[in-house]
Amino acid sequence: MRRGYHHGNLKEALIEAALALIAEKGPGGLTFADAARAAGVSPAAPYRHFRDREALLADVAQRGFRLLGEALTKAWQDGRPDPTQALHRVGRAYLGFARGEPAYYAAMFESGVDIGADPALRSVAEAAFGAVRTAVEAVVATLPPGAQPPVLMMTLHIWSQAHGIASLFGRADRARRPIPMSPEDLLEAAVLIYLRGLRAPKA
Repeated sequence: MRRGYHHGNLKEALIEAALALIAEKGPGGLTFADAARAAGVSPAAPYRHFRDREALLADVAQRGFRLLGEALTKAWQDGRPDPTQALHRVGRAYLGFARGEPAYYAAMFESGVDIGADPALRSVAEAAFGAVRTAVEAVVATLPPGAQPPVLMMTLHIWSQAHGIASLFGRADRARRPIPMSPEDLLEAAVLIYLRGLRAPKA
C-alpha cells in the first residue's frame, strides 16, 4: 500500500493540498500532479475523486461559496436592528471572508472555474448571492416610493462594491493596494453614498 493511502479521507487531503497550493502559488499554479504530491499520494490517486484539475478547483470553489454564504447569512441576523445596519454587517463579512480565506476566494473568483457548468457549484454560488439579495431587498423596502431601485440591480451594485474593495484593498497577499483607511470604512462610505443618492429627490 502506498504511503498516501493511509489518509483517512483522500478527497479531503486533496482539497487541503489544493488550498495550500493556491495560497502559495495562486490558482494558476495549481496542477493535478502537485496536488497529488502535496497530499502524499500517487499521480493517479486523485482520479478516484476528480476527473481533472478543473473538477478539483470546482470542488474547492463550491466549498468556498458555501462558507461565504454561511458567513453572510450569519452577519445578516434577520436584519436586526435595522436593515441598513445589517447590510453593513453583510459587507464587512464579505471583506472578512476575502481576507480570512484567500485561497477559497481565489478559487471562487480568480481561477476561471466555470460556475455554470457545475450544478452543485452554481447552486451554492447563487445561495451566496441570495444572501446579499435578501439584505438588499429589506433595505429597498425602507426607501421612499419612487426611490426604490430594482432589487437585482441594487444587489449587483452592492456585490460589485464589496467585491471590488475586497479584491483591491482587502486582500491577505502582496497584491493588496495601500489605502489610507480600512476596507470596511471604505465600503461603508460607498454604501452610504449609494443609499443617499437613492433617497435624493428627482430633478
